[in-house]
Amino acid sequence: MEGTELVAFNIIASVGTARSTYIQAIDEAAAGNFEEAEKLIKEGQEAFNGGHATHHELLTKMAQGEKVEMTLLLTHAEDQLMSAEAFGILAGKFIDLYKQVKG
Repeated sequence: MEGTELVAFNIIASVGTARSTYIQAIDEAAAGNFEEAEKLIKEGQEAFNGGHATHHELLTKMAQGEKVEMTLLLTHAEDQLMSAEAFGILAGKFIDLYKQVKG
């Protein structure tokens, strides 16, 4: 597997884990398990940070003049990165809302 493909798969795997964890956090908050929800948010953020760091490394290489071919797979990885970021933001807001509703 070539370098850019491996980077893309690493991003996809990391942020996919993050997104799933954020959804689990919302489910836990809906059930009133706020401590578990907060724990899952932190786990999701750690996974997201891994994908973000990998993406940052790729951007750094590009900034240093290394040619990086933009493929459909890399575009998909960036789309998944942005999606996971949005899920993380919304999960935090959902948890805050459930805390207000459930007390």
